[in-house]
Amino acid sequence: MTEAVLDTPLTRLAGVRHPVVQTGMGWVAGPRLVSAVANAGGLGILASATMTLDQLGAAIREVKERTGEPFGVNLRADASDAGERIDLLVREGVKVASFALAPKAELIARLKDAGVVVVPSVGARRHAEKVAAWGADAVLVQGGEGGGHTGPVATTLLLPQVVDAVDIPVIAAGGFFDGRGLAAALAYGAAGVAMGTRFLLTADSSVPEEVKQVYLGTRETVVTRQVDGMPHRVLRSDLVDALERSGRAGGLVRAVRNAARFRRLSGMSWRAMIADGRAMKHGKDLSWSQVLMAANTPMLLKAAMVDGRPDLGVMASGQVVAVIDDLPTCEELIGSIVGGAVRAIEGQRSHLAG
Repeated sequence: MTEAVLDTPLTRLAGVRHPVVQTGMGWVAGPRLVSAVANAGGLGILASATMTLDQLGAAIREVKERTGEPFGVNLRADASDAGERIDLLVREGVKVASFALAPKAELIARLKDAGVVVVPSVGARRHAEKVAAWGADAVLVQGGEGGGHTGPVATTLLLPQVVDAVDIPVIAAGGFFDGRGLAAALAYGAAGVAMGTRFLLTADSSVPEEVKQVYLGTRETVVTRQVDGMPHRVLRSDLVDALERSGRAGGLVRAVRNAARFRRLSGMSWRAMIADGRAMKHGKDLSWSQVLMAANTPMLLKAAMVDGRPDLGVMASGQVVAVIDDLPTCEELIGSIVGGAVRAIEGQRSHLAG
C-alpha cells in the first residue's frame, strides 16, 4: 500500500517524511521512543532535562544506533551547562534543538551557525514574535489542552494568533491525537502537529505497562500548582488530590526532600542547582519557594514514569487522554494520523465540490 504523504514546511525543514512531532517528555522521551518515531517518519525529540551531560551523550549515540533518520533534543535554555549541551548536539550532528523556555538570541545564532534547526516552544503570541525576531527556524505553540506546564488559552484560539503573527513554520500542540486534528491544524496554517500523551501511550513507549493502563482507564485531568508552583496539567489521582490539600508548608517540605533526591540522582552539586534556580528566576516573577518547588517535578514524574508507582508520582497528561483507548506502535500511529488527515482533506474537497 502506498504511504500517505503530506509535504509541509516542517517536513522540509527537519528532513522528515511526516509533519508529526513527538514532544520531549521527561523520563518518557528516551532513545527507544525517539528512534521509533524517527523510523516511522516523524520527528522524535529526546528529553534531556533529566539527564546529566554524559547521559545525554550516551542517549544521543543510542538513538543514532537505532535509526539513521533525523531527530531532535529538547534543552533547557536556562541550564547552567546549556553551552556544553549545545556543543554536544553540534558534535553529534543532531538535526533539531527544541526548547521549553525561549533561548536567548546568542544561543539561537550559535545553533544555526552550526546547521542545527532551532524550535522553541511558546504559549503566547508575544513569545512567538520574540523568538522569531531572534532567528528561530520554527515555533511550537501549545494550547491549554496540552499536558505538563500549560497556559489558559485553547489551541483553537492561540494557534491562529501565532500563525498570523510570524512568518516561520508553526507546529501546533495541545489536543491532537488523530488525522482529523492534523488536517484541522494544517487548515489553520500550521506546518504540522506535536503530541505528547498520544506518543506516551504507544507500544514503543518505555513507560511501565501498569502506568499506561492507569492512563487508559482515566478520563479526567486537572491543572494544579502543587507540583512545582506553576500550572501543570496532570491526571487526576488520589496523590494529586492530597497535594492540593497539603497546603504551602507541606509542599515546601516535600520540595526540599525531593530537591535533595534529584541532586543525588542527577549528580548535580548544590552550587549548580542554585545556579539553575537563579537562571529560572531571571526575568520571571518567581519566589525562591516556587523555584524550590520546581525540584518536585523530576522526582514525582520519575516515580510513575520510570519506577512504575503511580500511587507515589504524578502523571502529566493532555486532555486527549479521555479519547485514547489503545497502544499502537509509532509506525501504526503516525501512518493512521497522516492517512486520516489526507482522507479528511480529500473528503472536504469532495464535499465542497459536490
